[in-house]
Amino acid sequence: MPKFYEFFAGAGMARTGLGEAWQCIFANEWDVKKSAIYRNHWKAPDVLKVSDVETLTTQDLPGVADLVWASFPCQDLSLAGAGGGLKGDRSGTFWPFWRLMQSLIEEDRAPKLIILENVCGTLTSHEGKDFAAICETFVEAGYFFGALIMDAVHFVPQSRPRLFVIGVRDDIALTSQNITTDTPSLLWHPRSLLNAFDNLSVRAKDKWLWWNPAAPELRTSTFADVIEDNPGGVEWHTAAETAKLLEMMSPLNREKVNQAQISGHRIVGAVYKRTRRDEVGRRIQRAEIRFDDIAGCLRTPAGGSSRQVIVIVDGESVRSRLISPRETARLMGLPDNYELPTKYNEAYHLTGDGVAVPVVRHLAQHIFEPLLIGCRQHSRIAA
Repeated sequence: MPKFYEFFAGAGMARTGLGEAWQCIFANEWDVKKSAIYRNHWKAPDVLKVSDVETLTTQDLPGVADLVWASFPCQDLSLAGAGGGLKGDRSGTFWPFWRLMQSLIEEDRAPKLIILENVCGTLTSHEGKDFAAICETFVEAGYFFGALIMDAVHFVPQSRPRLFVIGVRDDIALTSQNITTDTPSLLWHPRSLLNAFDNLSVRAKDKWLWWNPAAPELRTSTFADVIEDNPGGVEWHTAAETAKLLEMMSPLNREKVNQAQISGHRIVGAVYKRTRRDEVGRRIQRAEIRFDDIAGCLRTPAGGSSRQVIVIVDGESVRSRLISPRETARLMGLPDNYELPTKYNEAYHLTGDGVAVPVVRHLAQHIFEPLLIGCRQHSRIAA
């Protein structure tokens, strides 16, 4: 059974995605509320250490991990953030994490795989310098590495593209020809990633791998499938509140609602409130709706506009409400028996700040597990 460490663990969505065939021997999270949910779900053995990653030493890390997962904070790398990048207070926690990895290497405990997950804004943060710095850390540590962008929309009805940087220790044989490819894939390596690759140093390009997981099966679930008829934790808006939401829509978005009403079918839409400029250049708040059976990307609920609203159109009837905590969990691929915080914003923050479970499972199935199985087979042959 492969062993792993889970850093910036949140509620343990990476652990959920890896599955029961993997053994977590250490986890770290600084948020007390998220930690309580983590411990409630994985009651024993208790491997979670609640602390700032900067306070950890290798003495806190038991044994040798085959894989290390780190979904380090995205706030300073996000396009919606303050732009602090890897020098920011939150995203800058990458550096103390990486110092732990360096110490493990010095102690001859280097993990076979190191996985980083973050927002796609990492590629362009500080004109690409932050991404280049991350790549250089892998080079200096003696790892081959590569990146890919996976959108959770392939697995769940939520638009959620994320960057995954996967490093493999350079003494690990890449035994499966399907794990990497000689050229980038249109599915996993979009133009933004290719541009970031072009700006890397020669030595980083020499260590780069084009990861090539299998294409996912066609998703059959829709946004409407995750919607509850009798949601818990939220109330339906009053008629006046729904009317106000419709008034916030531009003519284009209001026409989408009109067309949904004309269709005569029950249609579920997702709304985010965003600041836009009107026809005379004033900044006003707009409600933007989508009826493509896909939810917008979940975000942490820093304010009212960051919480997604559901609109259900059924003929002349138009109803609206906030998305429920359980619905957000379903959009992240969490099972319905996964207990969520009782307070709305805490539950929304937990799910909106996580990694989509089926994305992790897909990576494990098509990259991590084949690599580690090949590694064990290689070791037996060598012996």
